[in-house]
Parts: sequence; structure tokens; C-alpha cells
Amino acid sequence: MTHTAHSVSEPSPYGPVPTARQLAQHRREVYGFIHFTTNTFTDKEWGFGDERPEVFNPTDLDARQWASVARDAGIKGLILTCKHHDGFCLWPSAYTEHSVKNSPWKNGKGDVVRELSDACLEFGLEFGVYLSPWDRNHAQYGRPEYITYFHQQLRELLTQYGPIFEVWFDGANGGDGYYGGACETRQIDAATYYGWAEIRQLVRELQPNAIMFSDIGPDIRWVGNESGVGSETTWCRQNVSGKYPGQAIPNLGEGDEDGTDWVPAETDVSTRPGWFFHETENPQVKTVAKFLEIYYQSVGRGTTLLLNLPPDRRGRIHEIDAERLRKFRMVLDSTFAVDLAPQAVASASNTRGGAADFSPTHLIDGQVDTYWAADDDVRVACVELAFSKVIRFNHVVFQEHVALGQRIQEWLLEARIDGSWKRLEIGTTIGYKRILRFETVLADAVRLTIVRSKACPTLTTFGVYLAPVLAGDPIISRDHQGLVSLFAGKDRQAQEIRLRFTQDRSAPTMDSPVFERPISLSRGGVVRAAMFAADNPDAFVIGEGVPVTKRFGLAKTHWRLVETDNEETAVYDGRAVNAIDDDVDLLWHTEWSQRQPGHPHYIVIDLGAEERLTAFSYLPRQDGIQVAIVERYAFYVSRDGKTWGEPMAKGRFDNILANPLEQVVPFATSVLARYIKFVSLSSILNQPYASAAEINVFVD
Repeated sequence: MTHTAHSVSEPSPYGPVPTARQLAQHRREVYGFIHFTTNTFTDKEWGFGDERPEVFNPTDLDARQWASVARDAGIKGLILTCKHHDGFCLWPSAYTEHSVKNSPWKNGKGDVVRELSDACLEFGLEFGVYLSPWDRNHAQYGRPEYITYFHQQLRELLTQYGPIFEVWFDGANGGDGYYGGACETRQIDAATYYGWAEIRQLVRELQPNAIMFSDIGPDIRWVGNESGVGSETTWCRQNVSGKYPGQAIPNLGEGDEDGTDWVPAETDVSTRPGWFFHETENPQVKTVAKFLEIYYQSVGRGTTLLLNLPPDRRGRIHEIDAERLRKFRMVLDSTFAVDLAPQAVASASNTRGGAADFSPTHLIDGQVDTYWAADDDVRVACVELAFSKVIRFNHVVFQEHVALGQRIQEWLLEARIDGSWKRLEIGTTIGYKRILRFETVLADAVRLTIVRSKACPTLTTFGVYLAPVLAGDPIISRDHQGLVSLFAGKDRQAQEIRLRFTQDRSAPTMDSPVFERPISLSRGGVVRAAMFAADNPDAFVIGEGVPVTKRFGLAKTHWRLVETDNEETAVYDGRAVNAIDDDVDLLWHTEWSQRQPGHPHYIVIDLGAEERLTAFSYLPRQDGIQVAIVERYAFYVSRDGKTWGEPMAKGRFDNILANPLEQVVPFATSVLARYIKFVSLSSILNQPYASAAEINVFVD
């Protein structure tokens, strides 16, 4: 903001403030991830590193289609997994043979990084690169020689593909891998091994406008989950000193209220349960309503949103993902198309020096660089929008002028309804942006009270919107007796609706059965449900006809716990029987005692009758606590409960710490069994404990 010689001075910056590159990142709000590598063709999430380059062979790779889908979804840039943990490079790196130059795709002459960089330029998107520090293929990983290789590859990406808006460093570091044929476990000191100071200097030198992401920045941090959920309290401040990528940091979501560095949170999530494309996940692509929920819990809580769009084996964004993302953008555009606030008269309980430069009129002028501010000694203040008539609204947006730091600690939003002020919402931080949504209100004024602020408050935006009413997702649940019920989502029009469903894996239509009574599904199976208007399928703005899919295993009505090596009963209810009770809020947990023996831990279950099993699943604890989550497992079956033989499945749940979803493991062949044994061979972070929210088996 410019000022005349007689203008009141603007507030002094409070605490750390964003750099120009960080402020630009705030304003991007939504950008995209492209997870694509050999994993796409091997159906894995984390490749072991022994995948042959010949595996990578997309039949119709079209980076322009990726960019087109992203642009239509309002995504501002795309970050490509140029090298994931498997070590396969999507560009013809001069420093390795493990790359596209030895794949059959384009006879080894292709360069995915180049194609996406060019496509982003053509479609008006920015381009970013992901380079995994961990490399399960490279023979020298864990040794000094690998660091030279890693830095050389980073230099290639930063000098050969034009401007880079973000450089993304994963926190996964060390473990088992191929490592040039050694097939062993290698551990590194994540704080010192990679030479982070040199890496950061290299990025600053070669791409000075690029944001660097890692768990702890230095420019933008991880939000702490892969569910698309930002914290209700979100500080852009963080204490970075002494921290490093890959370190377990407990308060990533909230940040540090008095942190010394400006390191805002980035919220990442995939369109699907996994980060790479898996054909079996087609029915599980997130619905439009789910994308909206994610948007409000990320951008709406002051973080940026990194949304993953995984190409399929053709090398294209699947039609289901593309259509959902376009509808998601359509709803957002219609929601925020008309700001009602400029129709109001804006006022404030205090304006900095009484000056026009800081008038509350700046809250409704549509300019991001003008703002209202209070006097230096003010910590409590109100801003109000008064309308000449009663208006209808259900969304409010406000933003701090974060160029001068983050200040506001607590706020209250009220509406004047029939002459009386009534509370709509209360909250803590605002930061770059806060979006509130609630039931439609009829009022002639809306007021935001800043209850606590660390310094004189500032606001650049106070927007008011009337969004279309949306149909939420149906809820599909099954009880312990195997009866499935369907419920309408909470966000729906008041008019009568119909819940329609299928059990043959097809998408419901207006001709599908209407749910009227519980469905018996004791043998398991798939239920797909969607909401339709009773008489008019176009009555819902969105949500109508978009299916939600739920797969059920064998009902546990007659299951019986036979044996466990260990369970917690002294501190809280961690009994093993909780793993088969159909209640995800209860869990089996081994003892907290310091004397507890380490792995393996196990649980043995009698299914009540012999069944032909095709798969099992493990649901990790769902309470957000990152303790005792199983990483390595073995699964055994028996017909008599005495003879077990070799495991039907044995392996590792990759990425389960960050993405604790149900892990379904199919068997190579179906098998007759009455007894099952789930064995925890190790847990995340090398903990001696094991836990499970639910164990399931499938017969379909």
C-alpha cells in the first residue's frame, strides 16, 4: 500500500512474515500432484527398487490431458513425482540407467518431465518437481556416493525444465530395498546424511522463486496427515531450528503460536485411497461432496491444498477422477460467484488513526492488498456489515493481512436476526483465509468480533455468500448381524429424496431399487448407493447420482476370539476381541507395560464355520494416535486351528502411518479355512506394540 506524506503509518510487522515466494504460494490455494512411475504398472504404492525399466510402458501418455483436467478443476500448478522411492526416473537422467531411457515407452526417447513441463506452460499452469531422497534402487544409498548422485539429479531437474514453483522432498527415509541387488535394510541419519543446507542453497541459487516443501519446510510444511484435513487452529508459524525432514514432529497441523519462522501448512490428499492409480479403486474415487469437505477443511482453515491426480496405465487421468474434479470446481465457482458484502455498509469499532487508508471499506473492495487495521494498542475489535434489507447467506470468508504477520487468536461471528444478535460460529486462528459454512441464515447484518489478538488486528477480506444447497454423500453401514442400512448425508435439500442402491458393483441409476429396509449381507459384498430427488433427478445441484461404494467382508456374527499373545486391560480397554466387534472406535492393543515383549504379536479367530477366503483386511486405529500401527504382517489360515502351514499373505503396509486406511490384501488363490491368525511382525517407528481396529476376511 502506498501512503501520502500525511498518511497514518501501517502497523509494524508482527513476528515472522511471508517472503514473496510464500505469499504467492498462499494465493495459489489449490495445486496438484501427479503420482506416476513403475508403481502404476506393478499395482504398488511403494516400489521395492527392483522393478525393471521395461515395466514402464504407458499406452497413451498425454500430459496435455493432465494439464487440461487440472486447469478445468481450478488447480494452479502440477508437481510430478520425477523419482519416487523406487528410484525410477521419469526423465533420461545422465547419472543412472534406471530411467525412461531404458523403457519401451517411445523407444527410450521419452521424457515425462519435459512433456508435463511443456503442457503446464501451454495450459497456464505452474510446474513443480518431487524428488525422493530415499532411493531403494541405487546401490550406493546410505553411503556418501549417493549424495553426489542425489544432488546431481536435483541440479538436472532445476536447470533443464524451466521455472519451478515448488520442490517437494518426501520425509520417507531409509529401510529395506533392492539397493543394486543387495536386498537389505539400510538406515541413515536423516538430519545429516542428505546435506540439507547444500540442497537448500542449490534450490535458492537455481530456482529462487521456488517453494521448498518437507515435513518442516523451510518454506512450507506438511500438515501431518494425508486425509486433506487441516487443523481448526492453524498457525503459519513454526520453530524450525534443530528440525529436519523425516523427523517426527508432533504439532505440524497447528504449528507454533509463537514460532520464529513463517512456515505455513500444506494439506495433501489423493482423489483415491492410494497415491498411485489402482484399477480396483475406481469405485472409491472421492465424491464431489467429499472434495468440497476437503476444500473447507484445508483452504478453509488457512492451508494450501495439494490434490493428487494419479494417471492410469494408459498415461491419462481416469474419466471418473476428471469428471468429479470438474464438478467440484463447478460447485466452488457457483458458491463464490457473487459476494453479497459490497451491498453492505462496513464499519468497525476502531480504525487505525481514523485514516481512510485502513478503513473497513477495504474489507469489501475486492482488493487483496488493501486492508482494515486497528490502532497499535487495540487487541479486541469488531467489524460489521449492515445491509439495507434482510439477506440470505450460508458462507462467510475472512482473511488476515498476513504480509504483516499472523495475529488473531480468537474470534466470534454473529448475525442480526429479527433485531437480535445470534452467534453463528466461534473459532481461533484466521491466517491467510478462513471459510465458514452453516445453515442458511436470514439477517440484515453480520458482525465479526476479534476476541483476542497478539497485536493490533488486520483484515483484508470479509465476504458473504449464498451457496447452492448440496446433496451430501449417503452413509452405508452394517451392524454385527450383517444388516446393511443406508442414510442420507447431512447436507441435503429439505425436499424428499430417494436413496437408490446396487449390489452388482454397477453405479445406481433412477431405475435402481430404492432403499426401504435393511439389506442382509452376512456373506459380504459390495453396496453402491446414491441419492436422487424423488421426482426430478436434476433437483440437486450436485451430489445427485454420485455413487458411494462400500465393500463388506464376512459378517462377524459367529466369530470367536480363540487366542492372543498380548492385550491391554489395565490402562484401558485394549482387549483383542475389540478387533472383531464391528466398532472402529474400540481396538485391540498390546500391553503398555515396559516389560512387554516385542514382536511378533498375534490374534487367532474362529470364524464359526469353514469358508472359502479370498482376502483379508487390516484397519489400523482410527483415533489419530500414531502408536502401535502394524507395518509388517503375516496372515495364516487353518481348518482345524492347529495346523497353520505357510502364511497366505506376508508383507508390509506401505505408507500406513501417513495414510491409515483399511488395507485389503488379496490372496494368490482362494482357500478353505475356519481359523485365521493375524500376526504383527513389526509396527511403525520400531515400536514394540501392536493394535488393530478391525480384522476382516472376504469370500467374494
